[in-house]
Amino acid sequence: MTEPTTPPLLRVVSGSPSDEELAALTVVVAALSQRRPRRRPTQVGGWASRADAVRTPLRPGPGGWRAAGRFA
Repeated sequence: MTEPTTPPLLRVVSGSPSDEELAALTVVVAALSQRRPRRRPTQVGGWASRADAVRTPLRPGPGGWRAAGRFA
């Protein structure tokens, strides 16, 4: 009784790659085929925010002390 054959993982359609090239391609295809959960981006807190670096310059005057704070 013959065993059922499985289709090959890769098939060369043109050219003649070396054994090293086939091995490198096999590693890349195997690495890309692994399913990994997507990482969610970490939220940046107010103290780590760089938004204050691009704000308009502060002006002296009434309420200036409040505008100098990070959470104006």
